[in-house]
Amino acid sequence: MGMNRLLQLMITMVTASIGGFVFHILHTPLPWVLGALSFVTIWQGFLKQKVYFPIFLRNIGFIILGLYFGMYFTTETFLSVKSYFIPFFLLTSILIFTSMKLGSFVSRWIPIDEITSVFSSIPGGLSEMTIASEDLNGKSSYVAIFQTIRLLTVLFIVPSIMMTFYSGEGGEVLQGSIITSFEGSRWNYLFFFLPILTALFLQNRIPAGVIIGSLGVTAILSISPISLPPIPSPIVHMGQIFIGIGIGKNIFIEDLKKAGKYGFVYFGISLIIIMISFVFGGVMASFSSLDMKTSILSFAPGGLFEMVLTAYSIGGDPAIVSSLQLIRVLLIIMAIPPLLRIFFKKRYILYDEQKRMDK
Repeated sequence: MGMNRLLQLMITMVTASIGGFVFHILHTPLPWVLGALSFVTIWQGFLKQKVYFPIFLRNIGFIILGLYFGMYFTTETFLSVKSYFIPFFLLTSILIFTSMKLGSFVSRWIPIDEITSVFSSIPGGLSEMTIASEDLNGKSSYVAIFQTIRLLTVLFIVPSIMMTFYSGEGGEVLQGSIITSFEGSRWNYLFFFLPILTALFLQNRIPAGVIIGSLGVTAILSISPISLPPIPSPIVHMGQIFIGIGIGKNIFIEDLKKAGKYGFVYFGISLIIIMISFVFGGVMASFSSLDMKTSILSFAPGGLFEMVLTAYSIGGDPAIVSSLQLIRVLLIIMAIPPLLRIFFKKRYILYDEQKRMDK
């Protein structure tokens, strides 16, 4: 890495850290993520050029939070998730289908083609939706912009609402319980190499590989006889800052301006999807043993670790939220793009045949 790149990286990290600290002082939701994200986006707009932050550092952030929240898992967590799987899967499928119908509907009223609109409305997998839309000749640049609007809407609105209703119900107690439970030899930190290596191995091999590797393997270690040591808070904060930078560096104010008035349309769709997710969370909580805050955050449409952090902050169950959010993410990024490719290709083949018959 050249000196110029190193200097750019240091400036980016200092800017993000200041943002996290300012948001922390202001007691905003998810301060270290949203503060870093906001300050990096503003700084990037001021510079009129993309800030430097290698993707491997963002992945380090995912790995750190994967290790941290993987330690919340217990045998009871896995047994509980098993009983929630079918209703959660069905309700999440309905949520995804509703978002697709909303995208299809608004494309009739604005000059955005249906493929672009549908891929812009699906709640999750920004990069996967962008690439998949490109394969079907959608406007991938618009998909990236509208998906970014959705992600920002979820990250700023959902934690704020949840913190408003459930403030003061979590945080320190959970942190204390982890520290008490995992006292032991410092040599036990070596056990973290297994999930770290797994995350690095899977990162380019399967969707969400970094998350699955770090969180999944740590969860397995957590329910084993192995005694895992605590992760210091400054490292957890650093992981959150890295994730905030990773999101913020892909947000350009000029791109958001390009979306113009149509950005408000997809902002509206995002609000509708958030409201539906809250309703589904309430439905799930009413006929299961899940508490309301854990259930709602499990359905929230975007930002897996951000929703888990919110659950931690308000006294929800981070392990349950992690598990169910991961199911949602995998469903969206593994199943939806192939299904939409088949759907749209069949539709346009039939449309072309109908046009030929009309002639």
